[in-house]
Amino acid sequence: MTASNPSSGESVRRDERWQIQVRGLHKTFGPQHVLRGVDLDIERGRTNIIIGGSGQGKSVLMKHLMGLLKPDAGQIFVDGEDVVPFNDREMGKLRRKFGMVFQYAALFDSMNVVENIAFPLLERYKLSRAEIMERVRDLLQRLDLADVAGIEQKFPPELSGGQRKRVGLARALIDRPEILLYDEPTTGLDPVAVKNVDEMIRRTADEFGVTSVVISHDMASTFRIGDRISMLAEGRIMVTGTPQEVFASRFPTLREFVETSGLVAPGARG
Repeated sequence: MTASNPSSGESVRRDERWQIQVRGLHKTFGPQHVLRGVDLDIERGRTNIIIGGSGQGKSVLMKHLMGLLKPDAGQIFVDGEDVVPFNDREMGKLRRKFGMVFQYAALFDSMNVVENIAFPLLERYKLSRAEIMERVRDLLQRLDLADVAGIEQKFPPELSGGQRKRVGLARALIDRPEILLYDEPTTGLDPVAVKNVDEMIRRTADEFGVTSVVISHDMASTFRIGDRISMLAEGRIMVTGTPQEVFASRFPTLREFVETSGLVAPGARG
């Protein structure tokens, strides 16, 4: 089997394998036609990675997935339902299925670790402090932060890059989402920290059972953690498949990515 892209205009039927399906997505900003008919399938409970060069529309596509942008044309199915026509109330409910891990964690410098992680709960629910602290401490434990001395009262500038990523992930997980979106999670990290973040993403997918969507330009990281990889170029998904299928693709832009990174063929994932 060779990597390929879904057929544009293909009908979508409810299929438990795919949590998100995008068909014929277009988006322009003034004269700039960023998305030119994107077709994309996001596999449920797996790590799905979207790669592509700078300015190719990866972040624009991600914003469409969680309803922060409306397309000019096209459909976005989440659990089999087209969410593009949703009104604000329906979209607000939909977004609770999503958690977002930002590129630089995007923590609030004026809040300590507990306050940062608890923020979504404080915004959405009326929970007791005991309930909130139970959830926060559970995540600190599960994300290997509980043993960091004084972690609960530390402020973001006092944390290492890897610790900030984990606190950002804890905040994204605190409302128990079904889908986690990661925006360039390894940007600005040294190789050891990159490996640790990769392990964090894989472990989170396995332990929490979430569907992961990762935007990345880091090819080593992509092939290390990805179950399904899709390349966005020229406003479309040009290649998609397993790591082995994508690695074997002869699509020129992808070959340049792979060869420039110096990657060897990825091993089979269990």
